[in-house]
Amino acid sequence: MPANKTGPAKKKKGRRARLLVITLVLLLVAGVAYGSYWSVSTVRASFPETEGTLQLKGLSGEVKVARDKNGIPQVYADSAEDLFRAQGFVQAQDRFWEMDVRRHLTSGRLSEMFGSGQVETDAFLRTMGWRKVAQQEYDSKLSPATKKYLQAYSDGVNAYLKDRKGKKLSVEYAALEFENDYAPEPWSPVDSVAWLKAMAWDLRGNLQDEIDRSLSASRLSPQQIEELYPAYPYDRNKPIVEGGSVDPTGKTYDPKGAAAGAAQPGTAAGAATGGAGAAGGLRSSLASLSSTLEKVPALLGPSGNGIGSNSWVVSGQYTTTGKPLLANDPHLAPQMPSLWYQMGLHCNKTSAQCPYDVAGYTFSGMPGVVIGHNQDIAWGMTNLGADVSDLYLEKVTADSYLYDGKQQAFTTRKETIKVAGEKSREITVRETNNGPIVSDRNDELVKVGEKAPVKDPAPDRGEGYAVALRWTALDAGKTMDGLFALNQANDFTSFRKAAADFEVPSQNLIYADTKGNIGYQAPGRIPVRGKAGKGEEPAGQTGANTGQTGTGNTPKADLNGDGKIDARDEAAKADGKTEAPVVDGRYPAPGWDPAYQWTGWVPQSALPYDYNPKRGYIVTANQAVADKKYPYLLTQDWGYGARSQRINDLIESKIKDGGKISTDDMQKMQLDNSSEIAKLLTPYLLKIDLKGANERETKYVREAQKLLKDWDYNQEADSAAAAYFNAVWRNTLKLAFGNKLPKELRAKDQCLRVRPAEGPRPQEDLDGSTRLVVECGEREPDNAQPDGGDRWFEVVRNILDKPDNAWWRTNGTRANPDERTRNRDELLARAMKDARWELTSKLGKDVTQWSWGRLHQLTLKNQTLGKEGPSIVKWMLNRGPWNLAGGEAAVNAAGWNAAGGYDVIWVPSMRMVVNLGDLDKSRWINLTGASGHAYNAHYYDQTDKWAKGELLPWAYSADAVKKAADATLTLKP
Repeated sequence: MPANKTGPAKKKKGRRARLLVITLVLLLVAGVAYGSYWSVSTVRASFPETEGTLQLKGLSGEVKVARDKNGIPQVYADSAEDLFRAQGFVQAQDRFWEMDVRRHLTSGRLSEMFGSGQVETDAFLRTMGWRKVAQQEYDSKLSPATKKYLQAYSDGVNAYLKDRKGKKLSVEYAALEFENDYAPEPWSPVDSVAWLKAMAWDLRGNLQDEIDRSLSASRLSPQQIEELYPAYPYDRNKPIVEGGSVDPTGKTYDPKGAAAGAAQPGTAAGAATGGAGAAGGLRSSLASLSSTLEKVPALLGPSGNGIGSNSWVVSGQYTTTGKPLLANDPHLAPQMPSLWYQMGLHCNKTSAQCPYDVAGYTFSGMPGVVIGHNQDIAWGMTNLGADVSDLYLEKVTADSYLYDGKQQAFTTRKETIKVAGEKSREITVRETNNGPIVSDRNDELVKVGEKAPVKDPAPDRGEGYAVALRWTALDAGKTMDGLFALNQANDFTSFRKAAADFEVPSQNLIYADTKGNIGYQAPGRIPVRGKAGKGEEPAGQTGANTGQTGTGNTPKADLNGDGKIDARDEAAKADGKTEAPVVDGRYPAPGWDPAYQWTGWVPQSALPYDYNPKRGYIVTANQAVADKKYPYLLTQDWGYGARSQRINDLIESKIKDGGKISTDDMQKMQLDNSSEIAKLLTPYLLKIDLKGANERETKYVREAQKLLKDWDYNQEADSAAAAYFNAVWRNTLKLAFGNKLPKELRAKDQCLRVRPAEGPRPQEDLDGSTRLVVECGEREPDNAQPDGGDRWFEVVRNILDKPDNAWWRTNGTRANPDERTRNRDELLARAMKDARWELTSKLGKDVTQWSWGRLHQLTLKNQTLGKEGPSIVKWMLNRGPWNLAGGEAAVNAAGWNAAGGYDVIWVPSMRMVVNLGDLDKSRWINLTGASGHAYNAHYYDQTDKWAKGELLPWAYSADAVKKAADATLTLKP
C-alpha cells in the first residue's frame, strides 16, 4: 500500500466560482458599478491612522510611532513588551492581509480563504506539519523572554483587529466578507513562529537538485548527469572563508581540533541506491513530487541557484569613513507588497529590561528585526545553501514501514481541512523515522515502487516504495530566540552566541561593528549523514567537501558495490577501491538502511567563521563557504560563485594601490550588471562565420552579431547587445541541453519530437534512425531547466574548448535536416540565428531599436488574487511593468529563467548600505512600499527609485528620526 488514499481530490470549479464572486465585488470597490463614493469609502476605510492619539490596550506607558515621508515607522517605547506590542499593531495597520494569508499558508488553511483549489496545497503543508512544529517550539524550546515578546506582539495585532472587519481591514476582506462573512481570527504567538518554516522552506537547500538529478536518469547516463552538475571551481571562485576559519584572537581554527569528540563528517558507504542509474527509476514519483512542490507558494522565489543574495563588508582600513561599510541585498521573488517591512524599534532608554535600539527589515507577522543594525553592530544575510533535506524511499505496508530488517508502525495523525463554501476534507498523515510520507499527497507517487531500481540487498518492492522527507525545519528549534539575541548583540562574541540559536534556515551571517571590526559566521542545524560503522570514520571516502579518507580497520559496508558485505570488501579497502555510493544527499536514499540515517549535527564550534581577516573584507554571495579541507559535508550543491567573485574583483580593483571605498562605491557595486557568461562566450560568437540561406538572410543575421562587437558585457536596460546576447545564451542552452532533458524538467507547452524514454540516450543513435514521439514539457516555466544560472556557466565553460564534445551535437528534423549540428561552432551559429528570429518577433526587425529592458520586465503581483484572479483584479492589485537592467547571476541579480523566458522572476528584494562610522548616513530601499493597501500612497512609492538603483536616507538616531518625521502617532494605555 504505497500511497494513502485519503488525500484530497483536485477540484478547480469551486475556486473559479469563488474568484468570480471576488471579481464582482472588486469591480464594485473600483467604482465600476456603483460610482466613486463607494470606491473611495471602501478603499480608504482600511488606511492606517498615522497621526493623533489612539488607545492600545495592554500598554504600560506611552508609545510614539514616527513615520517618514515614505511611511516607514520608527517606534519608541519605555519597555520591550510595549515596543513589540506596538510593532504588532503598526504592522497590522499596514500589512494585515499579507499577515493573514501567511498564517493560513503556514498552517495549511488556505482553503478556508480561497476555496477548494487550495486543498492539495493545504494537504501537503499539513503533512509536513509546519504549524505543529511551530507549536512544539513555542511550548518547549523558546525562552520565557521570547514567549513574552511574542505574546505582546500578538496582543498588539489583536488590538488592531478588535472592532475591525471587512473593508476596514482591506479591499480584499471586503470581497471575502461579501461572499461568506469571513472574519479573521485572533493572532497567536505560534502564528509568528510558524512563519520561520516558510522562510526555511524556500531556502531549504538542494532538494530540487536531488529530484532533478534523479529525473534526468531517464534520459541521461550517470556521466552526463555529473557533467551537468560540475564541481565547485575553487581555483577560480574564492570561498567565503579562505585558509581556515579564524577566531577573535586571530588564532587559525583547526578543523580536527574543533571537531574532536564530535560526530564524524557525514559521508558513509551503504548497500542501496544512490547513483544516478538507481535514481532513474524514481522518475514518475519524483516528477509528481516536484509538481506538488511547485504548488506550494514560493514566497521567497523559484527554486534554483538564483535563490540567494549578496552581502559584503569592507574594513575601515579600506573605506573613506575609516569604519566598516556593510552592504546586503537578498534575492527573492518579486511580490506586492514586498516581503520586507522597514521599521525601527527603539527603547527610549536602553537597559537590561529594555535592550533594543534596532532598525532594519522585518517580516510582517513576526516581531523583531531580521536584517539591519543596532547602536553597536550591523548584520546582513545570504542563503548558505546547506543540504538540510533528504528524500527517503520507504518500503511500506498499510500500517508499517521497514527499517533495519524489522517492520515499524507508522506514527499517524488525522487532519481536517476546512474549505470555504464546501464540505471539509480529512486526510491521514503517516510518518516514518525519517519524516512524513510526502508521496501520500499525490496518487501518481504510487508509481515509485514500479520504477525504483535499487541495488541488492533491498526489500522486495511489492506494490512499491513510498517517499518520506527528512528536513531540519521539522525538528523544533530556537531560531526565534536567536533573532531576539541578534537584535541585542553588541560585539562579535554576542553576535556568534546569537547565531548559534539561528538554526533554521541556515544563513551566512555577515558582521560589522562601530569599533571597526568585521566578521562572518555560518550558523544553522546542518545534518551529519550516516557512518560506515559505529565508532569508525567513513571508510575510504573522499567527498568533495570532506578532504579526508577514513582509516577504519574492519569493513562494515559494501565497499566494492556488489551488494554484499564480505571478504571482497576487505580487499577493496586494501586496494582503495570503494565503489559504494557516498551518502551525500545528492540522490534519494533507502530509508530501510540504517547506514543512511542522519547521525547528528555539525557542531556549532566547527561551523566556519571569520573575524578581521587580513584581506580586509568579506564577501558572501552563495558561493562555497570553506575550501576542500573543511572536514564536514555542508553540501555539494553550492552556488558556483559568479556573483561572489565579481564582487571580490570589484573590491580589489578599488583598494589596490591604496584606494578607498565610499558609500557611493558600495551602492554602485550593488548595481553592477556585468555578465560573466558573456565575457566567456562572446569571443567565440564573434568568430562564427554566420551564413544564411541567401545573401539577404546572411546580412540579416550578421546585423545582430555586430551588436556584440565592442560590447562591454554590461546588461543595461537600454542595451541592444545585452538583449541579443541573452537570447543567444537562451537558445544555446535549449539546443545543447534543454532539448535533451526529460519532459519533467522542461517548461510546460514546449513540445519536441524525441526518442522514447526507454530508447537510446540523446547522444546515441545520432543518425536519427530511431522513431520519434511528440513529448511536451511538464514544469512551470519559472522552475524549468536549463535555467541559465551560474551552474550552467560552469557546464558550458567545461566544454567550450572542446568543439567536438557530444553536447554540441543536435539532430535535425525530416523537414529541416540541415538544422543538425555536429560541433560547437555549428550549434552556436544556429543559436545566433534562432536568437535573431526570436527577437525580431518580440522587438522588431531593426536591431538598433532592441533593448534588454523591453525583454526583461518586472511586474509586481499581489500574491493571491493578483496571480490567479481575472484580468480586472490583476489590473487593480498589480503594478508594472518596469524595464530592468541586470540579469541572471549578475551582482544586480534581476533573475530570469532561460528555459521559461526573459521576465524577471527574482530580484534584489531590498538593498542597504550601513555606514558604521555614522549610522545616520546609512542608506536603504525596499522593492515596493510600507503599505499593503492598494491605492495607498505608500503601496509602491519606493519602486521607481529601486528600479533606478537609488537608495533612501536611513534616519536612525532620535534627532534624525524626528527631523525626517512626516507623521507621528501616539499610542496610550
